[in-house]
Amino acid sequence: MPFDFKKEYKEFYLPKNKPEIVTVPKASYIAVRGEGDPNEEGGAYKAAVGVLYAVAYTVKMSKMGDHRMDGYYDFVVPPLEGFWWQDGIDGVDYANKALFRWISVIRLPGFVTKEDFDWAVSEASYKKKLDCSAAERLTIEEGLCVQFMHLGPFDEEPATVALMDRFIAKNGCENDFSDGRLHHEIYLSDARKVSPEKWKTVIRHPIRRKI
Repeated sequence: MPFDFKKEYKEFYLPKNKPEIVTVPKASYIAVRGEGDPNEEGGAYKAAVGVLYAVAYTVKMSKMGDHRMDGYYDFVVPPLEGFWWQDGIDGVDYANKALFRWISVIRLPGFVTKEDFDWAVSEASYKKKLDCSAAERLTIEEGLCVQFMHLGPFDEEPATVALMDRFIAKNGCENDFSDGRLHHEIYLSDARKVSPEKWKTVIRHPIRRKI
């Protein structure tokens, strides 16, 4: 059976429907950086998502070609994720999507080396006739966080974030946003096939314990 990150690491991909504190270990991702409204038709965000999936599936299907990756194991391509921020704002302001800056990511299996990654970017660009040069290999260690499974449209996330904030304060913690610690979303639903009221999104915020 292909390795499925969602099933093997349920504590990070399938949280309960209540806030919980987790310590998130280091992980590597395919990443594309950008800015602007993610809903813009033909915009930078949708182009970035196309690049991420092109590279991810190139890694997955490398088993069918001549490029061999040491330690390769078959895997389910992990869900799309995103780190979001706006300059001068803690968290995000959903009313000003044009001000979004983001890093869109898909998790990489641990066996992918820098050389393997560079090959996958080049191969995806050639095979898909798509410029994948914006893709980078990014390693992030999120550390102490609070997370929650948000159910519903993205524009209703502020109510979930408010619930998370109350939980954080009640548990002697506070938000810890910075350049390296950002609002994080993991998208578990295919928006093309599932109605917005049923969308499942993991929301994760960096926190620290009050001294």
